[in-house]
Amino acid sequence: MSCSDFPSDPASAPTGVSALSSNSAGTQCCAGESEAKKQQILAGANLVFAEHGYEGASMSAIARKAGVSKGTLYNYFASKADLFTAYVEQRCREKLPPILASIQQGRTPRETLTLMAGGIIQLITQPESLVLYRIIVSEAPHFPQLAISFWQHGPNPALSTLSNWLAEQTQRGTMRAEDPHLAAEQFFSLCQTRIAHRKRFNMPLENEEEDKRKVIQSAVNVFMAAYGLPDAQSSTPA
Repeated sequence: MSCSDFPSDPASAPTGVSALSSNSAGTQCCAGESEAKKQQILAGANLVFAEHGYEGASMSAIARKAGVSKGTLYNYFASKADLFTAYVEQRCREKLPPILASIQQGRTPRETLTLMAGGIIQLITQPESLVLYRIIVSEAPHFPQLAISFWQHGPNPALSTLSNWLAEQTQRGTMRAEDPHLAAEQFFSLCQTRIAHRKRFNMPLENEEEDKRKVIQSAVNVFMAAYGLPDAQSSTPA
């Protein structure tokens, strides 16, 4: 069933409650088809951006890859910049919540940071994340709005969430972060050592799982040494 399956002639439509039910069903059907088409376009855009970068990607190529007409593509996204922004937003909505959820539970600061470090490393070293990172870095000098959009929907919300948690822990007396936002940035930087940098440059890793374990442990140890208090190491819930 498609949107065209619902009568457009008022005279042929049911009346009363039946008409309301039919109109409601038609609206839901069209909305479902619209969202499915949008996801189809975003999937095609992901492939084209990954292969050609932002500047090298054309709306025509994205339409072909997505299996839609160019007119349909422009019905959903007015420009390539809008499409790229939607792609970034979608990826952040999908990938960030599981990582940030680690600080919503009643865990000690060390446990919370350990889980978050693992999530950060896993996210930033995924193939799609690496492609996105390379696109942003290469295109930012020519298209600064791309970097701004990525920052607003990706790193910034994650940093703000961790910063707020650090501020709360400081108030509770379990951490001592005079500048929580700076501390959050430092923690994210610690999580990007060794593995992330090498993967971004397509450099090999001899033992990725062991390196991941070391980076997580080291990042948390260094951070707790700088900002943790003795009684926060094992007994205070976050």
